Amino acid sequence: MRLNPGRVARLLACSLVIAGCGGGDSSSTPPPPNPPPAGNGFTYTRGVFQPAANFAAQCRVPRTGTNPTSGRAYPDRAGSTTAENYWLRSWTNDLYLWYSEVPDLDPSLTNDTQAFFDLLKTSAVTPSGAPKDKFHFIYDTVAWVALSTSGQSTGFGIEWEVVRPTPPRSVIVRYVEAGSVAAAAGIVRGMQVTSADNIDVVNDNTQNGVNTILEALYPDSPGPHLFTFTGAATITTTLTADAVTSNPVPLTSTIDTASGKVGYLLFTSHIATAEPRLVTAINTLKAAGIQDLVLDLRYNGGGFLDLASELAYMIAGPAQTAGKTFELLQFNAKHPVNDPIAGSRITPLPFHGTTQGFQGASGQALPNLGLTRVYVLTSAETCSASESIINGLKGAGVAVHQIGLTTCGKPYGFYPQDNCGTTYFSIQFRGVNEQGFGDYADGFSAARTAATGDPRANLPGCAARDDLARQLGDPSEELLRVALTYRQNGTCTPIIPLAADTDGRKQAAQAASGEGGAALVPPVQPWSNNRILR
Repeated sequence: MRLNPGRVARLLACSLVIAGCGGGDSSSTPPPPNPPPAGNGFTYTRGVFQPAANFAAQCRVPRTGTNPTSGRAYPDRAGSTTAENYWLRSWTNDLYLWYSEVPDLDPSLTNDTQAFFDLLKTSAVTPSGAPKDKFHFIYDTVAWVALSTSGQSTGFGIEWEVVRPTPPRSVIVRYVEAGSVAAAAGIVRGMQVTSADNIDVVNDNTQNGVNTILEALYPDSPGPHLFTFTGAATITTTLTADAVTSNPVPLTSTIDTASGKVGYLLFTSHIATAEPRLVTAINTLKAAGIQDLVLDLRYNGGGFLDLASELAYMIAGPAQTAGKTFELLQFNAKHPVNDPIAGSRITPLPFHGTTQGFQGASGQALPNLGLTRVYVLTSAETCSASESIINGLKGAGVAVHQIGLTTCGKPYGFYPQDNCGTTYFSIQFRGVNEQGFGDYADGFSAARTAATGDPRANLPGCAARDDLARQLGDPSEELLRVALTYRQNGTCTPIIPLAADTDGRKQAAQAASGEGGAALVPPVQPWSNNRILR
């Protein structure tokens, strides 16, 4: 199961003062822990860290049975919340990219492991003043495995756009999975949800109301929820949440223009099932004889870095990528030579010219378009592995033109780590391209008129906003229309007004502060803002 959205929001608030909140273990009295084995060091001494392995798999609630992924029995044994917190403290001190900036906290001071983890990160900021680490989160291990390997999650097949998180709220359908219960009910992109489980989504200003809305929009488990949608028509319907399998490459098309065919590729997530779909999409575009490509990454928060490398190769081809680095990983100062998780020497990640075996056989030659330029559609949710595509291509000499808002700014990544049924995502490395560049913590932007950080993060192109009134792939949809016009004559012609927050962060800051009333803050998703290694 995915973490309950209301619980996630509460944990984020509680994490400011962990001793003052309930949470993770307060819903029931935890069983008394078994005495730890000798030498495990359950005594807090500031600045002294035992190996994380001394505390691993000592669980407040041990799992039993067989791990379906490995086929081996779970390693869990009876332990305690304190043991889990000690594991987190040592694991973070060893592997976290900015370990020296993490406060050294006594693990026994809280019974909430999840809230304790939320404090084990840097408080430093980027050149723009944004938090340097805004990508620190957890996920239920069973749900993570299901999503990462099969693309399955619990829901209705709807991706929501929280346009305004506080009253009067605006929550819009931005995408509907084909074949989902939402699609069967006639729900389409651009509709506004006005009621969820009898709560007024637009105007309710109570925290209880917000929690109900979150549980309806982002269900934690299968079951029915009552919604009212408005658009060309008003639809009141009960949608039953169930396992939804997402298609990470839902749309590939060609557009005839006065200067030749332009390919359009919508790519929404770097999950394992994307590999064969990307190959099919590139083969389709190649057979169509496209001259340019518009790559739509506006909703792609990232995922597996190897898939980003594959797609970058398929766009540029061997002539531009042979022998070049797609991304070089750099870990913390404790691990300058070897990858501490993989246990191998750090070597540059190349542009993959063959499949990596995410779905089907590995080592199969990938098709390629051999393009020297690409037009990328972006938003504030274009992040991590998606930004690696931009940075990797740019480093190889491909001209990358950006259409949209400033990306999220995450040149960082991690190996997901399970302990006691929770998978932890904590920044462990940064990535740089062939030219040694990776300083884009404030995102790639076509909107900045002055440098914030390294000016190499400012790209040619046009600032433009998502157009929820039109379907994705429609040449008249704002981002695609601006891209086609820019390609044709080099001018920017946005129609939808651009607000001052062209980096897309204003609403997020408003939501976090609660400005304007009870804020609807969506839960963190594992493919949101991630660069993940296997």
